[in-house]
Amino acid sequence: MAKAKRIRDSSGDRLFVGVVTFITALILLLVMYPLVYVLSSSFSNGEAVMAGRVYLWPVDLSLDGYKMVFNDNSVSTGFRNSLGYMAVGTCINMVMTTLLAFPLSRRKLPGRNLIMFMVAFTMFFSGGLIPTFLIVEKLGMVDTLWAMVIPNAISTFNLIIMRTYFQNSLPEELFESAALDGCGNFRFLLRIALPLSTPILAVLVLYYAVAHWNSYFNALIYLRSSSNISLQLALRNILLANQLSGGGDSFGEMVKIGITVKYAVIVVSSLPVVILYPFIQKYFIKGIMVGAIKG
Repeated sequence: MAKAKRIRDSSGDRLFVGVVTFITALILLLVMYPLVYVLSSSFSNGEAVMAGRVYLWPVDLSLDGYKMVFNDNSVSTGFRNSLGYMAVGTCINMVMTTLLAFPLSRRKLPGRNLIMFMVAFTMFFSGGLIPTFLIVEKLGMVDTLWAMVIPNAISTFNLIIMRTYFQNSLPEELFESAALDGCGNFRFLLRIALPLSTPILAVLVLYYAVAHWNSYFNALIYLRSSSNISLQLALRNILLANQLSGGGDSFGEMVKIGITVKYAVIVVSSLPVVILYPFIQKYFIKGIMVGAIKG
């Protein structure tokens, strides 16, 4: 015990801890500063931002950017729609991914390697944008909720992570033991596999939810009416409209407001994800590390 304590208190150990702490703190500063700068700039006067006087704290406190954003009715509509797209889309993603990942994780599945090859093939080759759009249009999903959630119902990357997690965390002996007690495949998935897979489920919920919340390109392609507009598309329209018309009486005023609107748009679009992340963080490291191990 005394020897272990001397090893822990050795100068080399203290030096290692000090170096790791310094590097971690440096990385934290490099990551946090852009976020702090964006937040401070969104609350600063546009002239101060243009002059480069904003470093850490807001300068000449101003809410012009946020007023410009929230005075537009499309923001509330887009916020509500994006929450719906995210909730419905994430549910579909998780159900579809789980139902495919679980059987692929069982080594006794006939044709398992061939199916996995076909799934992985889609990571590198796809039908392309135009064929995908034509299919969505033929199915009558343009300008509907389904155009935002069905084309990307399964992410191959997330599927591989979940499949690997199931394969490494749920041994065949566990399934065989449950089968002896009369437990079928579907019941095993609901009663045993999913309760034991909370970390990876939380991680993939975060991945899918963030992807839906940040979805801009699909909204730009498939959504037509203002009633179905997503938040990202609404904020983009506000930013473009402000750059074109300015919202001010002069070109200088237009530029100043445009800068604060830009930063306000970034804060508004990122806030829900920032709020969601702390609730899932405790599962994140465990889930992604175990799911990333090659099976």
